[in-house]
Amino acid sequence: QVQLAESGGGLVQPGGSLRLSCAASGSVSTIYSMGWHRQAPGKQRELVATMTSTSITNYADSVKGRFTVSRDNPGNTVYLQMNSLKPEDTAIYYCAARRAGSISWYWGQGTQVTVSS
Repeated sequence: QVQLAESGGGLVQPGGSLRLSCAASGSVSTIYSMGWHRQAPGKQRELVATMTSTSITNYADSVKGRFTVSRDNPGNTVYLQMNSLKPEDTAIYYCAARRAGSISWYWGQGTQVTVSS
């Protein structure tokens, strides 16, 4: 089992920045991919950005050039640096982790990001 704990959400004005963090615990040696998904009100959960243990990244088109995903050296913590935030980035952001060969994700509890003036 893998447990995920997020931090760093909040309220920010359009054009501002936020940094999300997520620490994994439990069977961390089995984690292959970590990253972030988000869910806005009335919408489906969508992938935002992920990074594998071999540093391969994947971004949603809507955040490319504005968001950066990274992991610390042991790979147990994942970050999401969000710049040039827009109101449409408002959502609950969920940390997610996946084992190699698995299609299932472990999920954190979510952290609210609100972009509003």
